[in-house]
Amino acid sequence: MAEQLFNRTLAVTVKSSDRDDSKRVHIKITVEIQTTTTPLHRKDLVVHLTDDSDPYFLYSLSIGEEDFQSLKSQQGLLVDFTAFPQKFIDLLELCLQEESKDSPKFLLQLVTSGGLERGLAHLDVVETNPFKHLTHLSLKFIPGNDSDVKKYLATCLKKLKEEKGALENRLAATESELSHRLKQTQEALSERTIELDSMRAEWTSKASNLTAKHAQEVSAHKEKALQVQNDYQQKYEKDRKELEETHHRISEQLERRLAELEAANKDLTDHKYRSESSIREFQARNQSVSEECDRVKEELQNLRRQNTSLDTECHDRDKSVNQLRMRVAVLEQEVKDKDQVIARTTDLLEASQEQKRKLEESVDQKTVQCNKLEKTVRATSDEVVKGNEIIKRLQGDLKGAMAKIKLKNTVTTQQEKLLSEKERQVEKQIEELRILKESLKIKEEENKKLSESLENTMQKLEESKQLLKTNENVINWLNKQVNESQMHRQGAFEIPSTTSSFKPTINPPSMVHYNPLPVRRSGLPVPMTTGPSSVPAIPEELSPTVSKSSSPASDGPFSKDPAPVIDSKYLTKKEDVIVVRGLKPQPMHAPSSQGLAPTLSQASHTITPPMSNPLRLSQAGIVPKLGNKPVPTQPPLMSAYFPASQNQQIQAQS
Repeated sequence: MAEQLFNRTLAVTVKSSDRDDSKRVHIKITVEIQTTTTPLHRKDLVVHLTDDSDPYFLYSLSIGEEDFQSLKSQQGLLVDFTAFPQKFIDLLELCLQEESKDSPKFLLQLVTSGGLERGLAHLDVVETNPFKHLTHLSLKFIPGNDSDVKKYLATCLKKLKEEKGALENRLAATESELSHRLKQTQEALSERTIELDSMRAEWTSKASNLTAKHAQEVSAHKEKALQVQNDYQQKYEKDRKELEETHHRISEQLERRLAELEAANKDLTDHKYRSESSIREFQARNQSVSEECDRVKEELQNLRRQNTSLDTECHDRDKSVNQLRMRVAVLEQEVKDKDQVIARTTDLLEASQEQKRKLEESVDQKTVQCNKLEKTVRATSDEVVKGNEIIKRLQGDLKGAMAKIKLKNTVTTQQEKLLSEKERQVEKQIEELRILKESLKIKEEENKKLSESLENTMQKLEESKQLLKTNENVINWLNKQVNESQMHRQGAFEIPSTTSSFKPTINPPSMVHYNPLPVRRSGLPVPMTTGPSSVPAIPEELSPTVSKSSSPASDGPFSKDPAPVIDSKYLTKKEDVIVVRGLKPQPMHAPSSQGLAPTLSQASHTITPPMSNPLRLSQAGIVPKLGNKPVPTQPPLMSAYFPASQNQQIQAQS
């Protein structure tokens, strides 16, 4: 049993050992594995060298496992017998790939021997490099004897007969198919001829009918158009005559009226203005008549436009007639084209008959050329095998390219995903930036409002500071006036640097009288002396409120005078203490910062305590001590500048 591994035609350089000349021929190399089971199971590698142009060219090589071992040791091969056929085929493939190049790297050389080894041939697989020719493998081939050549020729003859039978079968099938197609073509041609005749008769009848019909329609339209034109022309002449008569009549009337008016104008010179008014009326009537004339002219123009529209319609009818004539001409041209198609079909039929005759002659020629075709078929089969191998290699390259494309697609999809994620992050950052800008804008507006409020507050603070400074100056001036008055009245006073009180250095029987005096309209208390026992006036908070029985002087001459209201800018707290000699200090009462009742009406009360009762002037107020009697709570000394609460005011008034 033989298994064919390789069967290709390769370019081989043929040399002779006793001559230097060489030639390049194409030799078919066939590699087979022959397996024998009797008497022993063994495998042999069989290689045949043949030439299609020379049927007697036959070289054979049979290598068994024992022969391969000697070949391996001689040529230094590194493969075993099972892998040797495939390696040998790989070398042949390399030679086949390089044979089309100008300077092939791998080539085959067939060296024939002379002398004692005459008839033997060596097939060498040689690799060329810039240094030397390197022989990879050298196989010794034996020329075929008569029996081998006969066997080879019988095999070739068998193959040629098989190919000849196949070609004859194909030729018979092709001939039957062509005859069947010719028959179908003839039948179709006869059917198309019948259809063409029927269509030609039908188109002729239709064309004649359409021509007669269109001629009748054109004549009818022409008659109608002429009749309408005559009617409009008669109507136009009649209207024109009527308009001329009316215009002539109106003109005569106007001329008569004008003559009458001229005579009246000559006679009635004193009625000039009325005549002018009548002339205006006549002019208006003339204008109306001229307007009527213009309207008649417009109607005349409308009639003329209608006449032109009728002319255009008649022209359109003529155009449609011309189009129908052109269509008839087109149909006639189509009939002529159909005739040409029929003539062409008949020509094709004659050509097909001639071709049939030529095919019958070519069948005879084909039988003669069968031997030549067998040779070309073998060459074609070899080229087909080469093409199949090239297709396999291209398919492998295509698979690699598809794998690369798939990898690129995966990388591209990953990059697109990353890009989409980045875009989402950028959109998110843009949205956050927009939110931050809006919040920043809001904060800037708030900051602006706060800065405006801060400026207002600072302005108010400056005004308050100025007011406080003014109040302090007023209080200092009041204290100075009170101290000077006390010094003039009783002598020297001691003014402590702190808020603590101390005992006077004069005799206790001394007595202090507080007599309120009228206040200037400016709102500031003015110190005045009325005698040896008088003291300067102080605000209402300097004179404590007591019962009417405490002093008969409460009904003084100034008790009923209304006191002016102190300005609010002087109502400022002052942390100074004035101690009057001879008065015993009393506990301090903290003033309240609520409410405002600064009037000088309470200054009309006068306090006349006993000589032994001390009186202290301080921030806490002036509180007299009347024996063991309970002392009512009085308003503080500086309550005019630090208003008390409403409850304290009510308690003080009660």
